[in-house]
Amino acid sequence: MNKSKIIDKLKGFDNLSIDEKTYLISLINKNKKYGLVWENKKEDVDEKLKSTLPILKEIRELSINSENNESPNHILIEGDNLHGLTSLVFTHENKIDAIYLDPPYNTGSKDWKYNNHYVEKEDSFRHSKWISMMFKRLEIAKKLLKDDGLICVTIDDYEVSRLTMILEEIFGFDNHLGTLVIRNNPSGRSTIKGVSITHEYCIIFGKSSSSIVGRLPRNEKQRSRYKFEDKKGPFEWVNFRKHGGTRKESPSMFYPIFISEKNLRIPKMSWDENKKEWTLKESATQKETISYPIDSNGKERRWKWGIDRIKDNLEEFSIKKDKLGQFAVYVKARMNISGVLPQTWWDEKKYSATAYGTNLVKDIFGGELQVFSYPKSLYAVMDTLKVLSENKEAVILDAFAGSGTTLHAAMQLNAEDEGRRQCILITNNENNICKEVTYERNKRVIQGYTDSKGNSIHGLTNNNLRYYQCDFAERLPSLANKKELTKLATEMLCIKENCYKDITSSLLKAKWHKLFSDVSNNYVYVIYDEFYIEEAIEALTTFIENNGKDLILKVYVFSNGQYAYAEEFENIAANITLA
Repeated sequence: MNKSKIIDKLKGFDNLSIDEKTYLISLINKNKKYGLVWENKKEDVDEKLKSTLPILKEIRELSINSENNESPNHILIEGDNLHGLTSLVFTHENKIDAIYLDPPYNTGSKDWKYNNHYVEKEDSFRHSKWISMMFKRLEIAKKLLKDDGLICVTIDDYEVSRLTMILEEIFGFDNHLGTLVIRNNPSGRSTIKGVSITHEYCIIFGKSSSSIVGRLPRNEKQRSRYKFEDKKGPFEWVNFRKHGGTRKESPSMFYPIFISEKNLRIPKMSWDENKKEWTLKESATQKETISYPIDSNGKERRWKWGIDRIKDNLEEFSIKKDKLGQFAVYVKARMNISGVLPQTWWDEKKYSATAYGTNLVKDIFGGELQVFSYPKSLYAVMDTLKVLSENKEAVILDAFAGSGTTLHAAMQLNAEDEGRRQCILITNNENNICKEVTYERNKRVIQGYTDSKGNSIHGLTNNNLRYYQCDFAERLPSLANKKELTKLATEMLCIKENCYKDITSSLLKAKWHKLFSDVSNNYVYVIYDEFYIEEAIEALTTFIENNGKDLILKVYVFSNGQYAYAEEFENIAANITLA
């Protein structure tokens, strides 16, 4: 079919408007693409962003502050996650190490709402609504990730295929790092037409080719393999012949080793480049035999190491009898202290959502029933966070926070390895879930609680938690509105720079500016009115003289245009970074 002829005919239709013709021509010219096709359904929360900008306002009376100045600052945002994620683009673009998402599974059992209405199983647009909702949020999530950051999304069979395709479209097919299958419900969840479901999926993508998964600690069974130990650490003896390699693939790794009952040595030999083989230059003694990497089926394999590496590490070798009772070369296989790559099948008891999710939340709330439906296993989330980032100071985001398991997991990991991970949670407050479940759970975890059996559980006290609500500012381009937005965005600047302590009074008491600091003597200075630039410079100069000439401050100045006032701050330029 000739596209050009069809387009020419369309142009000649007098009963079509210019917009209609343009639209139809664009459809004809659109290239075919492999991927997901769905009916894009409008969301009220998305429409709201056309006329307003989301901002964050702290509810200070809900703030939990540790006595330890070095404690990480965790953030809980109450609001629709589309609004929360949009606000984080300002504070955390390219700053998030790991994103953990547990969205609604769209089972048709009133587990989520779209435009304030539950999505029923009979809704013919059920999947389109779910895809539309997820696509918008995942696009923003990608902006927030560092270039080497990772994201994982948990899901079950209802949407796993569509979710995988969404992630492939946004993050790229080659950045799909793996899909874990987690046995989270050992007793099974019955379905009317299908089978009893005992698992869910954890789909992991990287933002770029530099993204790699982290390792997990070895379990007891994996550690038990390493039965021997020397000054370098635990090891096991393994046959030096490489199991999967062949001589044809690596001819230089096929060479003779002289062995006796107790010793081995590398004989004199030379490499023949034309024949691609080693030629012996000496004979074995009467007590020695010549060993080649040939398996029990007579197939020519290869050794694990090259000749020079053996010579430099002879203490790593031994002569032992193999399964056939023949003397063979063995080498020490050492335990990698950084752990093992995660396997795709997770079936340990600790991943049970009932035992270590539902029951744990009940315990935290003193045995109260039905506090939250289907919370994740704390240990499943902890291990997932280890896979997503090995950085002990990682910034972690969960935009479908639910009961707040991700924050609990991050704080528990910090307690175990002395890390300083920071966690950002976003959830709406439907049925008061944010205040009464997400916040209350983690408040108790931080401060300590009494479980359902009356046991006193010590708190993870080295953590700060700050509570924010999504609010909105008008998008009007007027000067007055811009100034108002600047003031409303102050708390987001504090989040962006991780500086929360208001010390404005130490500089100069006035409404036209604010000064914030953190425990590491980092400073953020906000000037709301360019009219006071000279007074601000004078105040800053005095502050720098009194607090050390190597002091550096991040300075935000309100400007109605693009002028950044660099010339005005020239005399203290060495001590400030203008934004």
